[in-house]
Amino acid sequence: MEIDITKLTPDVRKLNDMREVLADPAAGGTKNMDLYFMYRNLKQVTTQTGSLKYNITVIKSGMLGEEFMKTAGHYHEGPQMELYNVIEGEAIFLMQKGNSEKIKDVYVVKAKAGQSAVIKSFYGHVTINSSAMDLKTQDWSPIETKSDYSMFKNLQGACYYYTKNGWVKNPNYKIVPEIRFEEPIQGVPEDLSFIK
Repeated sequence: MEIDITKLTPDVRKLNDMREVLADPAAGGTKNMDLYFMYRNLKQVTTQTGSLKYNITVIKSGMLGEEFMKTAGHYHEGPQMELYNVIEGEAIFLMQKGNSEKIKDVYVVKAKAGQSAVIKSFYGHVTINSSAMDLKTQDWSPIETKSDYSMFKNLQGACYYYTKNGWVKNPNYKIVPEIRFEEPIQGVPEDLSFIK
């Protein structure tokens, strides 16, 4: 289903847009460089449970201080699910459930090209590019899905940062469990009606 994005104009997330969610807000210096590119609402897919929107995101490789390149992270406004599939590169998907007082669950899915991860309802999520090449993902979510970035901005990112020294807890969260790891899904399911 991948769409040729070479002639499309993306929404661009720049360094200054991301400083609030970085382990080190001064990382990257003063140059307001491009970090990742979002090609939104490229197509709609109809399933038995409703309509889905299809997006592509390209995340550059590199470091933000000690931290690997990542997305800003967000929760969904409501019980929407989402499916991410890696087209090129390798992704680390971090998912967390809870609030600033207590994170009830946090888990990670590492996925290579051709593999997928499901974002469950009520989980905030961040996509991390820890490889030496750009990361390209495609994703499907309900057409009515809206993103809420406020918790990640208020708490300076997700409950863990992925750095060159491994996983580091974000001290702005009060109670955070240890990370658990789940396996990716192979490929993209033919029936996407479970995304609702």
